[in-house]
Amino acid sequence: MKNQLLSLSPLDGRYLEKTVALREYFSEFAYIRSRARLEIAYLIALSQETDLVRPLTSQELAFLQNLADNFSLEDAEQVKKLEQVTRHDLKAIENFLRERLARVSLLDCLPMLHFGLTSEDVNLSSQALDLKNARDFVLLPALDEILVKLRAFAREYQSTPMLARTHGQPAVPTTFGKEIAFFVMRLEKERERIAAHRFEAKWSGAVGNYNAQVAGAPNVDWIAFEKKFLRGLGVEPAKISTQLIPYDNWLRYFQSLHLINSILLDLAQDFWRYISDDFLKLRVVEGEIGSSTMPQKVNPIDFENAEGNLGLANALFEQYLRKLPISRLQRDLSDSTVRRSFGEAFGHTLVAWRSLVKGLNRVEGHRASLKSTLDTHWEIVAEGAQSILRSAGIASAYQQLKSLTRGKRITKESYHAWIENLDVDESIKFRLRELSPQSYLGLAEEIVEKILSEEK
Repeated sequence: MKNQLLSLSPLDGRYLEKTVALREYFSEFAYIRSRARLEIAYLIALSQETDLVRPLTSQELAFLQNLADNFSLEDAEQVKKLEQVTRHDLKAIENFLRERLARVSLLDCLPMLHFGLTSEDVNLSSQALDLKNARDFVLLPALDEILVKLRAFAREYQSTPMLARTHGQPAVPTTFGKEIAFFVMRLEKERERIAAHRFEAKWSGAVGNYNAQVAGAPNVDWIAFEKKFLRGLGVEPAKISTQLIPYDNWLRYFQSLHLINSILLDLAQDFWRYISDDFLKLRVVEGEIGSSTMPQKVNPIDFENAEGNLGLANALFEQYLRKLPISRLQRDLSDSTVRRSFGEAFGHTLVAWRSLVKGLNRVEGHRASLKSTLDTHWEIVAEGAQSILRSAGIASAYQQLKSLTRGKRITKESYHAWIENLDVDESIKFRLRELSPQSYLGLAEEIVEKILSEEK
């Protein structure tokens, strides 16, 4: 597209800079190129692993490798012209390759191009590879940027007390670093899961039984060939297939991404609230405008952008979970058109992740505000106070603190006045006086240390 202002989707317009890396894996060009490369790799494998294709010369191998490695946009455009005639996208790729191979000494190898395959062998395997490579070269590095920033936040604010809330109400103190470490732990667990995921594909023919391969070459161990070929590419053969693989394997990966996005949605909303509560400050960027009418505003737009794009991405992942496990009998075409939208789900995911990094780079803890908020809520030490009294054997401890604090805002002075009126040992009063919103932190700092010191 010559002018991004004409793009139908913001992923190829407004957000192009954030998503351009995904074109390498999910564009129409990438899909054509990936399938052409697989057809070439298969022809080479037939030569090296079976006697169905004669041994190729070093010059022929170099020609094929060059055709695969340097498959160009112009080549893809030629495929698209052929598709206008065939009305079959993979057959157009096969015809393109036949024409190229017929020009050189490989004319005699043409009968074995696409031998015994169904289109979905090539389509699914290429998409499995693109899912894998997009994960390795785009998604994991982008997620790691978020984790590096969150780990730095957790370390910087490991000991910084803040007011925690339950049901939106003042609860007890925690540290800001502990709240961030909570997200670090959740994200790193899912990062480990997606990094270890092995994508499945197939190379087993029209109904998954190797019918054509066995009919044409019964002496080849096609199951062993499929395993070696696909694993050599970096994907796993499905244990059983029809014309399709069971998409369950891909869907487990999408579920993990959906969960990562949901965790990040939780984080984006919490950070939005922290900014609103003045627990976090947004750095001012010269030249930016927060409102067309209110000059004072600095808005949390990066967290809001992330929230919107995370929702869009997850809506698509949810559609995949609804649609892809279901296909009429051996297969119908409805799954193919859905699979072509993978780039959109990953595009909105990547926009969101990069917006979060941008937002995290612009915020810092507002320690003075965190402290002043705690200082106006001495009632939040009620939990600790009643626990001290309980440990001293006072059965009415909970009721005493409930009468003192429920629905009320307590000051330091009123709390200490209550202590002085208690009929308890001085040692108990001393422990109660030691409590404050700044010090009643439990093991928050130790928990942060444990999360940050664990091997990733």
